[in-house]
Amino acid sequence: MTTSNIIVLVAFAFYMLLMIVIGVIYSRKTKNNEDYFLGGRNLGGWTAALSAQASDMSGWLLMGLPGSVYLAGTGEVWIAVGLLLGTILNWYLVSSRLRKYTIVAGNSLTIPSFFQNRYRDKRGVIKIVSAIIIAVFFAVYTASAFSSGAKLFATLFGHGQNGEMDQTAYLIGLAIASVVILVYTFMGGFKAVCTTDLIQGLLMLVAILAVPIIAYAILTWDQGFSQALVAKGVENPENYMNFFKNTDGSPIAWNSIVSSLAWGLGYFGMPHIIIRFMAIKNETEVKKSRKIAIIWVVLSLAAACLIGLFARGYLSQQLDAGNSETAFIRLIQEIFSNNGVLIFIGGIFLCGILAAIMSTADSQLLVTASAVSEDMYKGVIKKDASEKSSLLVGKIAVVVVAVIAFLIALDPNSSIMGLVSDAWAGFGAAFGPVVLLALFWKRSNLAGAISGMTVGALTVIVWDYLPLINGDTIGTATGLYSLVPGFFLALIINVIVSLVTKAPSKEITDEFDSIKTLEI
Repeated sequence: MTTSNIIVLVAFAFYMLLMIVIGVIYSRKTKNNEDYFLGGRNLGGWTAALSAQASDMSGWLLMGLPGSVYLAGTGEVWIAVGLLLGTILNWYLVSSRLRKYTIVAGNSLTIPSFFQNRYRDKRGVIKIVSAIIIAVFFAVYTASAFSSGAKLFATLFGHGQNGEMDQTAYLIGLAIASVVILVYTFMGGFKAVCTTDLIQGLLMLVAILAVPIIAYAILTWDQGFSQALVAKGVENPENYMNFFKNTDGSPIAWNSIVSSLAWGLGYFGMPHIIIRFMAIKNETEVKKSRKIAIIWVVLSLAAACLIGLFARGYLSQQLDAGNSETAFIRLIQEIFSNNGVLIFIGGIFLCGILAAIMSTADSQLLVTASAVSEDMYKGVIKKDASEKSSLLVGKIAVVVVAVIAFLIALDPNSSIMGLVSDAWAGFGAAFGPVVLLALFWKRSNLAGAISGMTVGALTVIVWDYLPLINGDTIGTATGLYSLVPGFFLALIINVIVSLVTKAPSKEITDEFDSIKTLEI
């Protein structure tokens, strides 16, 4: 192992040890399920904002998105535009109302329990359906984070031939990332996760802003950016930097732009993000969080796209589709390589990638644990379960989902962007319409919510996984992101079924009306 690798390892070890220490500290403060799963509803503005956005922007922000832009140019930034619009709408439409409604609706600790309390589901059917959807799609989502950690480790410390990823290094990295995330999530719960997310969110922002600025300054010191691109094999820089053209000069297809913008719809159904809204201390902190979060996401998305562009002109060795997701890692390695001090600074910036990975995986594990513990075990299987036994079941669920995610991520050729895309579509289609209608449509009822949720999840699965058109999936054949049909079919079915079945009781509608004037 080289001296450079040792220095970077020291930076990594210090960072990961800090995360574990935070888990230990908060393990002593966790007394019950509300503490473990929702932090006692006591999050401040900064913590809530950066925790929500850090848990949202996983390894795909610093690896998947830059990799896509690196390969195809600015035509790929439509995903970032969609995510920005989704973030803004989520904070303005959902955050405040969901926080109030979950308190009034039986002090709901999880999204499934909110659905049950909102619709007075005495049999717990909607909790079971919700919990199953969460367990299935979060296993895939968590796998994307584990895979990001493994690729980070393999790129830094592996020695594959001809730029190929070393599988042994990948597996070691996968094991290390999985264990560290598992340990502090298992021990400290929601407060530990949110505190680490605050640190990780700040570190991610520093890394993602500093590196492209430095890269651009070096790159354009004695030449124009277009010249740098041409020197690295980009034949038509004007196409590469055009929002509406592919690199070959052809116009970007409408379904590609629609699919990219549709990523914004997913926010309304992301349990690991909207649960932060439920935990904010008060309305004042909600307003503060909203501003911080939007500024953070504008800066981070813009910088992630610039990283992909600048890496294409900067890197000495060009990357193919199989390695493009390592563009940010390799950019840091080339910039910070002259001496021990620079290498250590580069190691800190690489910790920003580790932060993006860990901040999402920990949140996903915790939401899955709450779904299993609160919604399935205590909500249906054993309703008289003690706090202690319920908490234990939740922690066991953390371990089980982590193991499943580990197994999914074992393939070093798996695409981070692909895994995130599948899970994002699943949650957005299954939960997004239900959340919006539960919050803003009084006539929405239990039958409509369950029907819409089921149709949304199944549409995504059928669209993405079943080869129904000449051996291809519908998604491959049409080029349309599964979230688009999944979200709107779920919304339509929810509305139709709600209208043709029994209207909600007066108790439910009175509770709905009370949210308008409620101050909590």
